[in-house]
Amino acid sequence: MKTEKFLPLISVLRNLILIYICYFICRVEFLLENYSLYSDNMDFDLFMSILGGGARFDTSAILYTNSLYILLVLLPFRFKFHPVYRKVVKYLFLIVNSIAIAVNLGDSVYFQFTGRRTTMSFFQEFSNENNLFGIFFTEVVNHWYLFILAIVMFYGLFRLYKDYEIKNYRMPYISQTIIFALVAWLTVSGMRGGFTRETRPISLSNAKQYVNRPLEAAIVLNTPFTLLRTIGKTPFVVPDYFSDREKMISLYSPVHLPKNEGHFKPMNVVVFIMESFASEYIGMLNKDVSGYDGYTTFLDSLILNGLVFENSFANGKKSIDAMPSALSGIPMFVEPLFVSSGALNAFSSIGSELSKKGYYTAFYHGASSTSMGFQAYSKSVGYKDYFSREDYNNDADYDGQWAIWDEEFMQYFVDELDKKSQPFCVGFFSATSHHPFKIPEKYKNIYPDEDGHPIYKAIRYSDNALRQFFNKASKMDWFKNTLFVITGDHTNHSSLPQYLTEAGTFRVPVIFYQPSDSTLVGVRKGISQQIDIMPSVLGYLNYDEPYISFGCDLFSTKPEETFAVNYINGIYQYFRNNYMLQFDGVNSVALYDFVSDPLLSENLLDKRKDIANEMEMYLKSIIQQYMERMINDQLVYNKEG
Repeated sequence: MKTEKFLPLISVLRNLILIYICYFICRVEFLLENYSLYSDNMDFDLFMSILGGGARFDTSAILYTNSLYILLVLLPFRFKFHPVYRKVVKYLFLIVNSIAIAVNLGDSVYFQFTGRRTTMSFFQEFSNENNLFGIFFTEVVNHWYLFILAIVMFYGLFRLYKDYEIKNYRMPYISQTIIFALVAWLTVSGMRGGFTRETRPISLSNAKQYVNRPLEAAIVLNTPFTLLRTIGKTPFVVPDYFSDREKMISLYSPVHLPKNEGHFKPMNVVVFIMESFASEYIGMLNKDVSGYDGYTTFLDSLILNGLVFENSFANGKKSIDAMPSALSGIPMFVEPLFVSSGALNAFSSIGSELSKKGYYTAFYHGASSTSMGFQAYSKSVGYKDYFSREDYNNDADYDGQWAIWDEEFMQYFVDELDKKSQPFCVGFFSATSHHPFKIPEKYKNIYPDEDGHPIYKAIRYSDNALRQFFNKASKMDWFKNTLFVITGDHTNHSSLPQYLTEAGTFRVPVIFYQPSDSTLVGVRKGISQQIDIMPSVLGYLNYDEPYISFGCDLFSTKPEETFAVNYINGIYQYFRNNYMLQFDGVNSVALYDFVSDPLLSENLLDKRKDIANEMEMYLKSIIQQYMERMINDQLVYNKEG
């Protein structure tokens, strides 16, 4: 009788231990699924630190997701012992935790495309997609072992669930209330990540204290936690790095003022954003890798006649990050701009600025018009027309999951351009090299599955689609008066070790090509990034009006003053000259010579404090002005700046 009164509490503890075991299995599975990213740096001490930190985040997630279950079991009322009531509680426990296990396992695969744990922004990013079930089914087939693992854990929970059936139970309400109050306090403390009043609720950024690299923070975290902690969150908070605004602006300013040098050149502008086109796949950008030719024979030939910079980077890790970066000069910090509170702001773009000069503007993407929010963004930043799968109007060329095949849609694109009045400013976002990397049946013998990963055949196919676009465009009268820019939206699968680092995972090409300009050729010193595209294009045309962009004009900026910024798992990264600084929002945590040390094996923070301190000041100026302008809706130039 004396021990019976503790059976509800004992059942709760035993069942929660089962969930801890499941979360541990999910963490090990996550590590194994993505082991190529971590194998070079993983040792016993780091693994134990990850497990220790992971237990803290698991505790928070488990208590959040099981709070209702705990409440229903420990309520100080008699009816909780009714068989029907207990069965409802049991299935609540099983369903909630099965969902948590499933999203943990599924995210170990999705992480390979994003480089971070999934947050609530995922549901807004894909809210208009109607093909997710097909993609999900494909991934279940491809990763069948995860499906089996999930079934085993679901069955284990069902069989090992501890009920709390009690006969002749007469525990006083006061004792029940004391136990309930004690467990409630422990539960809330566990959710917050600590037991003192001074403890702030743990957030995603706390994961970095248990690891050496931002990529490793994803192992510490779990997906139920990242989803729960980003519900209704406003990502933009203005830091108080600088009270002296003049000093801040002297270090960096996103305001671009006209140089009044030469007349405006009304050239056409075409910006290609190529799905998943990482620098790793381009042979000409990897000439130092012995025996490696890459997968883009056309882009290799175009680079010989175009301009690239020694090091080039993306400003985000998702497709929805690329449009604001490449077209509006706005990097991704904290959360994607598309789905954050900043999405309601007014923005300029290459298109909106050039429309002031009488340009026709349009954007092309072969998916449905609602896909990814691309149409909404292009319209909001001044692109007059948007052409999609519906406008193409021939689903015989539809890939069955995402969009019209790149070859056909690029041919449609070039034919449409030939009908437009000049000058025009247009953008194009490719699609075929998107997961699940299908290519048309007629090319399956020409581009067979490559050893290692199916993305390579899709890259070869889309590269050839570009070749056919340029072959046709070169015969049109507007071609020689057009500035082309080609970039990748983000990186994808990597096999070369230098692309598995926090620097390598952001390396995409930024290629400028102007058929009539022999000076726009070669490899120049310096760093380029997606947010440099807007100011570089406008600078090249001698645009004579002020605007806002967080990048720089690569054609007029000294190589040593070029830079790149990006954000990964709670860490800001700032590239300048040969160095990459990692900054957690409060302190610098690492400094690497990413040029001479491409594997980022030596943290130089203690050795080169002078460089780190200088870079940190520049980065703080960028972050503070970014947050201020995002919160205050100041991303379009006015007389006050």
